[in-house]
Amino acid sequence: MQSVRASGGEEVSSPDTWEIREQLRRILASEEFLAPERGRKFLEYVVEETLAGRSDYLKAYTIAQEVFTRDASFDAQNDPVVRIEAGRIRRGLERYYLVAGGADRIVITIPKGAYIPCFRYAAAAEMLPDLSETDNISETAPEVQRLVIAADRTDAAPSPVWLWFAIAAAIALAAFVAVVPPLSVIFFSSRGVQEIPTTAAGGNVPKILVEPFEEISREGGSANIARGLTDEVISELAKFKEIAVIAKEPPSSGDLGAEEARFVLQGGVRVDGNKLRLTTRLVRRSDGSVIWSNNYDRDLGVQDMLEVEADVARRVATAVAQPYGLIFQVDAARLAESPPDDWDAYACTLSYYNYRIELNPQNHAAVQDCLKRTTERLPTYATSWALLSLTYLDEVRFQYRLDIPQSADPLALALETAKRAVDIDPQNARALQALMLADFFNGNVDAALREGAAAYAINPNDTEVAGEYGFRLAFSGKWETGCELMSTAVSRNPGPIGYYEVGLALCAYMRRDYKAAELWARMADLKYNPMHHLVLLAIFGAQGKRDEAGREQEWLKSNAPMLLANVRIEVAKRLQRPSDQDLFLAGLKDAGIAITP
Repeated sequence: MQSVRASGGEEVSSPDTWEIREQLRRILASEEFLAPERGRKFLEYVVEETLAGRSDYLKAYTIAQEVFTRDASFDAQNDPVVRIEAGRIRRGLERYYLVAGGADRIVITIPKGAYIPCFRYAAAAEMLPDLSETDNISETAPEVQRLVIAADRTDAAPSPVWLWFAIAAAIALAAFVAVVPPLSVIFFSSRGVQEIPTTAAGGNVPKILVEPFEEISREGGSANIARGLTDEVISELAKFKEIAVIAKEPPSSGDLGAEEARFVLQGGVRVDGNKLRLTTRLVRRSDGSVIWSNNYDRDLGVQDMLEVEADVARRVATAVAQPYGLIFQVDAARLAESPPDDWDAYACTLSYYNYRIELNPQNHAAVQDCLKRTTERLPTYATSWALLSLTYLDEVRFQYRLDIPQSADPLALALETAKRAVDIDPQNARALQALMLADFFNGNVDAALREGAAAYAINPNDTEVAGEYGFRLAFSGKWETGCELMSTAVSRNPGPIGYYEVGLALCAYMRRDYKAAELWARMADLKYNPMHHLVLLAIFGAQGKRDEAGREQEWLKSNAPMLLANVRIEVAKRLQRPSDQDLFLAGLKDAGIAITP
């Protein structure tokens, strides 16, 4: 069995063959593993083939013949039976470990993008809250990157309580700070020199210098791979508008712009036969300390080089630059220790993402006011306009600040500010995310889905974009695709995931799997969020748990009375299909809520 090493730390061995077979029998015998007979055959086949050392042959064609008795004319492009069944098995395994297998020693998963199962001890798997994976995953070594990202979530994430007070102090300080003089971020690459104006970068966002990855193979020959990986990582990092990227050519090109970067991303590429390893590290330039490091292993016999480069680059960019990634964690801690005097816009960005941790209405007003000041100081910074739009929208979708004058019309303000963000930067995924949500809640569902697809196409590495787009797809009736995207957001997001766990609770509810729905909702722990309590109320009603439903009803009466009074309208704003609305309202009726026609 292959072993796993996280960030150069202690090696984590894989289970023995007999342990894996015992776990497989346990899963197949469980009533909580909801899969048809052919799905069970599918799981048993791929596990046994992998244990027999034949995982390289686990392709759609082989599985179709061996499990689904397709003949030699089978064409995976025209017959998606294997892909569909694999999706069902992934969801079945996810449900099993959520409902029945929480105490099991062995975890079996089938990462998305391949049909090869992975086997882990629960001690390593307990950090991995979701059992699906992202597109183009390596068929041989998916564990390495996920363990490190999960370790980043558990070990390096800042404490939500003290972090809020620290960021609030910085917001107060920012009110007295003069506008940062216009700057330019200079972007170098092998394709030439490109100047990214301050209007796109916001003037004081963190800058990261990407040094050319080194060739460290014993026999050489991997220089082109190192250059390709460097370019791909730069391209993926640049999709995140909350940071600015500086790409450094070899010394002859000079260091123009590099002195402004607070972080350096370094890497080394080693190739041995068909095996490729990229070693990456993020370094703080002020003291040379290594903030994070990771290895990414791939088998070039399974994936071609372009796939490997794109896949690894996406994972590096996601770990480093996403809203709750490494840079956010480092800067949040730095802000707490010593708030600098030039973080006005960036401090507001940090405060917004911290507010998202608990969706606490007490923090909402301060965050919104900070973003208003930022858009006044930096009127061409698209990201601040986008985040401001999202705070206006939260007044409607989460029932915040109900005492504001009706003339404020938060929905109209959300749409106006989102359009402003997109006008400034049409390639800003956060701006398109904000416009998607504003259009969705204004009833422009088709436009919202187009905008969500555009945002996801621009930056599929952004878990906030993926999760919110997944929500809109699911609420529009595309539950399978939407729930898969939300599951991805849960598995890859090192920050707060409660919001998306509520979404996964709704996914289970719509499958009438109320037991799993309750477990997802309870894990979310968004105690301030009215919609969380409404979802719990419907789940308890559907299960006939009247006492628990009564407690949720009392909370809503005390904290969001207008939500219950207008519940049919509020549900219709979110769930677009009448059949989905009826199913959700049925749970509320069973909980004792009077639903007006």
